[in-house]
Amino acid sequence: MDEFEFFAKECRSLVERYVRFKISNKADADDVLQEIWLAGFLQFGKLKDKNSFKAWIIGIARNKINDYFRSRCNFLNIDELPENELVQSRYGLVEYSPVQETLEILSAKDRQILMMFFFENMPQKEISKALKIPVGTVKSRLNTAKKNFKKHYPYLMKGEDLMFKLPNNMPEYKIIPKSEKPFDVKWEELMGWFLVPKTGEKLTFAIYDQPSRKGDYFYELQVVGKAEIHGIEGVEITAKEKHFDKDQPCTDRKFVAQLTDTHCRFLAESHVVNGVKKCYTFLDGDSFMPNWGFGEDNCGNEVNLSAKGDILRSGSVITCKNKPFLLDIVGRYSVKINGVEYDTVCVMDIETYENNVVTEQFLDKNGRTILWRRFNRFDWKSDKYGKPWTELLPDNDRLTINGITYVHWYDCLTNYIFEK
Repeated sequence: MDEFEFFAKECRSLVERYVRFKISNKADADDVLQEIWLAGFLQFGKLKDKNSFKAWIIGIARNKINDYFRSRCNFLNIDELPENELVQSRYGLVEYSPVQETLEILSAKDRQILMMFFFENMPQKEISKALKIPVGTVKSRLNTAKKNFKKHYPYLMKGEDLMFKLPNNMPEYKIIPKSEKPFDVKWEELMGWFLVPKTGEKLTFAIYDQPSRKGDYFYELQVVGKAEIHGIEGVEITAKEKHFDKDQPCTDRKFVAQLTDTHCRFLAESHVVNGVKKCYTFLDGDSFMPNWGFGEDNCGNEVNLSAKGDILRSGSVITCKNKPFLLDIVGRYSVKINGVEYDTVCVMDIETYENNVVTEQFLDKNGRTILWRRFNRFDWKSDKYGKPWTELLPDNDRLTINGITYVHWYDCLTNYIFEK
């Protein structure tokens, strides 16, 4: 018995169980197993540490299974899946098959007809007979299932742009106070990044300077799979930071975030500086908390929001309690933007993210951001900018918070309002 056969015999049953668990069709599973062992045999000479044979052959199996699912879904023209990079430092990714994950999200009816047609190779007439429905209904269901799959699939299809393109100039808007009581809202977005951290979610948002309303940066985000950090499960998010000026370089980030029934929070962030990948997790204390942490013990922002009375607002005058993590609903407003009027509540964040910075976030009843506005305390980083903000932006809106002046600096919009 040669060396490869010796190691293969030791874990053959493990690999077989793994493949058959992933691929229900026996004939297809047998074909994939043949491909795995052939690839393993041909590449065995490159394996330096033979003690890692089990992990190595499972890695080959995982790639072959993904190839299988991708080939079975060529009706979507799925481009080659990107490799996960969050495997270094403290990151530990769970096994993830994007096709299988997407199928699990779909309704039983959609999943059934996709499995029958694409994975079991059943002609439409046979599906019609098995389900006791007309062939025309099979075609209709199949088209609907394809569309639903594409909607939830977390990767790009061939020829598909990543994100909605936001306008270079921000449309004008009006914010009108309403007399009605503010409604409670379920807010599942990541604080400051507007994306809901669930499988299949994508978002574009942009920063617009005021008063020019010109676009400065825009960000393209998408959830690309599940991830686990220090035993806590969440999702991995890619974020591309770009300039409206196309000549400027693009910055890539990766996050791991977690959404529960009560809170939404960042678990980790990574980016590259001078060719070195920097990775931070919630255990990194002062390296993580100032930029990505929020709440006591980094519990995150609350999902279920209602007015607490911690922040009270009358027009542009705000009074607030002296306590950490000041984030509260302060009123109900009509926001008119891009030709649409939205019924919103205003969520104010007073210096929780950064000292001397205040934000207004207008959420609709779906818990999605319609408009986000940032204000700087009059002396915020005045040594850097040379003047107080009351002089730098003399015509911009102002808020008075506990007697101190804050000046409107910039706004954020997401593609959510442009897809209505």
